[in-house]
Amino acid sequence: MTHSDLRIDLHAHSTCSDGTDTPSELLHAAAAAGLDVVALTDHDTTAGWEAARASVPAGLTLVPGMEWSCAWHHRTGRAVSVHLLAYLFDPSADAMLAEQRRLRTERRRRLHTMAARMTDDGLPVDPERLLTQLDADLPVGRPHLARVLVDAGVATSIDDAFARYLTSSRRYYVPREDTPVEQAIEMVAAAGGVSVLAHPFAYRRGPTIDADAITGLAALGLTGIEVDHPDHDGEARQELRALAAKHDLLVTGSSDYHGANKPIPIGAETTDPAVLAELCSLARGSTVSMGEGRR
Repeated sequence: MTHSDLRIDLHAHSTCSDGTDTPSELLHAAAAAGLDVVALTDHDTTAGWEAARASVPAGLTLVPGMEWSCAWHHRTGRAVSVHLLAYLFDPSADAMLAEQRRLRTERRRRLHTMAARMTDDGLPVDPERLLTQLDADLPVGRPHLARVLVDAGVATSIDDAFARYLTSSRRYYVPREDTPVEQAIEMVAAAGGVSVLAHPFAYRRGPTIDADAITGLAALGLTGIEVDHPDHDGEARQELRALAAKHDLLVTGSSDYHGANKPIPIGAETTDPAVLAELCSLARGSTVSMGEGRR
């Protein structure tokens, strides 16, 4: 993993959260795209790790991870959504498992409330049927409801469903009860993992964390920042690189691949091999999985 020509994507989703590829299909898509390393980072779950480890194609390396839905509270008291990429932690750590269970329960309750509001307004959504069709052991979220709206013909795409019905400005929206990001960083470290702040300056998604907050998280043990991301413009990348240098944080790059749910191809952004090597050297909770032989 030290060769400079390796292509590494450290942020991708499968059907275990809101992607459209199974873990196995995701790994084969990564190999077909010419990647040497890919991280499986489903939202708030490690459910895909076992299937992914069992199907790593020849020549590909799998980094097990998770994208943790977190909250950062601004000094005004306003909660801001923050995502934390956790890599190479012990998936059996009690605290991590308990928080994943809490998040799954909260997400199902939230989705049911949103769907019920739509039903009350005459939209073709059945809350009970929706939850019955979704695996209770996997995290659920707005993309699942968006898919129902598309299939029912009341939205033309996932993006259209979000814009018309599911953003925070719409009456159907219900806020999440996410993990405080400070707590999440500490829990990842306690489970032997490393943490990278995902797309922190993705301004078009809504309110974001600020530079002062990143300074504070660095002091708590944050390992790195996802700088090279499709939702970061040049100015955001420049500012984040400066923050990373100032606080001795690693810089990663990733596609945030979701299969057919988003237009960004796997491998669209990549991470320097030396950065991955350092992430691996700092982690003690789990290890990468390597496909045998050459592609």
